This record gives sequence, structure tokens and C-alpha cells, in this order.
Amino acid sequence: MFAQPGKGYDMAITQFSPEGRLFQVEYAIEAVRRGTTTIVCKNDESVVFAVEKKFSKLQEPWGSEKIFKIDDHIGIAISGLTADARVLIDKARIQSQVNILSYDEKISVKDVTLHICEFKQAYTQNAGVRPFGVSFLIGGVDSNGPSIYLTDPSGASWGYKAQAIGSGATETRAFLEDNYKDNLSDEELLLLPLKALRDMMGDDLNPNTCDIGVIMRDDRLFRMINEKEKKELLDKV
Repeated sequence: MFAQPGKGYDMAITQFSPEGRLFQVEYAIEAVRRGTTTIVCKNDESVVFAVEKKFSKLQEPWGSEKIFKIDDHIGIAISGLTADARVLIDKARIQSQVNILSYDEKISVKDVTLHICEFKQAYTQNAGVRPFGVSFLIGGVDSNGPSIYLTDPSGASWGYKAQAIGSGATETRAFLEDNYKDNLSDEELLLLPLKALRDMMGDDLNPNTCDIGVIMRDDRLFRMINEKEKKELLDKV
């Protein structure tokens, strides 16, 4: 009665349509587009993560996390299927420890990104599996300075100065393009993603509807902003 969206070409992950499309990958990307809004920005020394939080009044905070620590100097903000993200995050954490044991040095942000991308891409070419329905914004500070990378379900990656993913990505990216500048101070950097969330969420933005993670120039260590600090930052927005 109804035609299939992929006209049968979405029945197997390894089958290309006549237009050269992998529909299963496109479905995974759509899962990201429906996820919570996630923003990461950097300046010349620091990185800031900010995410929109959505949960019911009866739900405990545990399980709704969208920002994760990979190593002391690397964090990941996600949009899409959290269950898929946890598998990839565990892989990234293990690889970061392997790097320390093998080379006696912390893994670079680019190398951990490439490791995640290789694993994601393998799940777009083998029968009996499906792509990971999650995108990552990976941020960190290493010997090359601060960097941000976006990975999507296909296994592709790109570098950015500031980026947003999720359901509010289009308008949030437009805000970042209009307001980002290369010489941001640390205070301006902390407020920029929150201003972008405020522009999208309006009065719904409060300490309970967002999470913030930072890697600042003073210690270059990843940490989550506590509730008191979060409230102080939101009062400045």
C-alpha cells in the first residue's frame, strides 16, 4: 500500500541505492538531528561544552548525561542515541589508556577522533550490523593546543572552532557564525554557547536544563561545571 522510503535499498547496510546512497546511514543521521542540542566552542587555549538537557519531572539526573570525560584533557559531547554513544565512549577511553601504556604519553584529540571514526565506519560496511545513531563533538587540549572535531554516523570527521549538533543545530550554528570571533577571552568563551542555547531555548534555559563542561587554560583538565558555577554563568547571559 505504501512505498518503502528507500525502495528496498534500505534493507541491507551494504547495499547502495542507484543514487549512491546508504539509507541506513541516513537514518542514523536523522536520529542525531532529533537529539538534544549540543555545542562546543574553543579559543586559543580553552574548550567549553554545553548541552541541552531533557528529562521528565519524575526522572533522576543519572542516565541523561550528554557530556563525558575520555581522558584528563579530552571530553565528548553527544547528540543521538545515548546507548550507542556509551559503547563508543568506552572504546575511546580504552584507546586513551592503551596510548599511555604503549607510548608513555597522552593520546592526541585527533588520534582519539580517528579511532572512533574507524570504528563507526566499520559499522557501515558489514552485514548484520547497523550504523551508530550518534554524533560526537570531541574537544580537548593537547600539545597542538585546543581542538574540536565533529564525527557523524558515517565515520566522517571535520575540525571546527565552534559547532553545534542536534535538533536545534541549524539556528544555533547561525548564532555561532554571527557571534564567534578568534580572539575570545575565556569569560566570553564560557558565555558564548550559553547565549546560543538561550537564543534557542528562551526562558526554558536554567541550571536544570543544561550541562556545561570545560577545559580551561589554567590547568588544561576536563571537568564539569557544578550547580553554583552554572547558576552564576547563567545569571550573566
